[in-house]
This record gives sequence, structure tokens and C-alpha cells, in this order.
Amino acid sequence: MTSSRDPEGRRRALLAATVEVVAEVGVARTTHRAIAARAGVPLGATTYYFPTLNDLIAGALEQAGDAWDADLERWESQLRAAQAEIGEGDHAAKKLSDVLTQLILGYLADQPRARLECELYLAAGHTPELRPLATRWLMGLREVTGRLTDKNTGYALATLVDGVFLQATVTGEAPPAEPLRAAIERLWVTS
Repeated sequence: MTSSRDPEGRRRALLAATVEVVAEVGVARTTHRAIAARAGVPLGATTYYFPTLNDLIAGALEQAGDAWDADLERWESQLRAAQAEIGEGDHAAKKLSDVLTQLILGYLADQPRARLECELYLAAGHTPELRPLATRWLMGLREVTGRLTDKNTGYALATLVDGVFLQATVTGEAPPAEPLRAAIERLWVTS
């Protein structure tokens, strides 16, 4: 149990518990009671630190957004390194497609995280105040891919990645590497 003398520790414990509960049961079945039990704090602590369930979910979404920002920086760095190594042309598109495929599959290897983040972002569709937080990933991925190629191809690649994430969340499985790589390469080559 987190000490009441450590308010920041309780706040962090509640956010971590929210992440775990949402990943297990989804946003719709997440409750203050389940979060408090998971965090090991009294039920009243949830509303003391976060007045509403939406506030808790927004906090968890912000935390997920921070992790995604770090992922995007890492993704861009790895893709830029591959681009610098190869140059341009069809061979470059193949290499970049290989790298992006591995990044996607690496992300999807953590199914609870992928499911959680998908749940939180879908919650933004029903809760307008969550939308600015939810668009961090969407816009960030478009910007990263757009900087590596032209804006339209970047948009198409980001849309493909989002669709792959959604499908993997629904099926519980990452897609096979080769068809994914081929789809990415096709978009990259046509740019």
C-alpha cells in the first residue's frame, strides 16, 4: 500500500493501476474501485487525486503519450540511420520497409501495452477532452513518416501503421512480417 505521506507516489500508483486495469478490462469496464484495489489505496484516494474517472484515464493517456513520443523519436532515429546508410531508390525503400516492419512488430510484441493504448485512444472518440492527447501519436507518426518521404506517402504509411495496430489489438496477434513489409515497401516505392 502506498503511504498517504507520499502524495506523488499515490498519484503514480493510481496512474499505473489505471493503465493495468484498462489493459485488462477496457475503458468501459474500468472503475474507481478496481483502480483503487489495484493501486492498494483507499477508494476515496482515486477521487482525491483525480476527481473523475475521465481524469484518471486522461492521466493514463498522457503517460502513454509520453511513452509514444519516446518511441517515435527512436523510430525516426532508426529510420534515418537506415536512410543515410542506403541513400535513395528502390533498394532504400526495401531497407526502410524492413526497418519499419521490425519497429512495428517490436511494438506489437507487448500486446498488453498495444491493447491499452488502443483502448485509451478509442476512449477519446467518446470523450472530446481526451482528443488532444490522443492525437499526439497520430500526428507524431505522420510527421515522422512525412519527414522521411513526401507528405502524402507519410500520411499513407502512418495510416497503414495505425490500421495494423488496430487489427493486432482486435486479433491479439501481430501480422506476418513479409506481407506487412511488402505493403510498406509498396507505399514507399510509389512515392
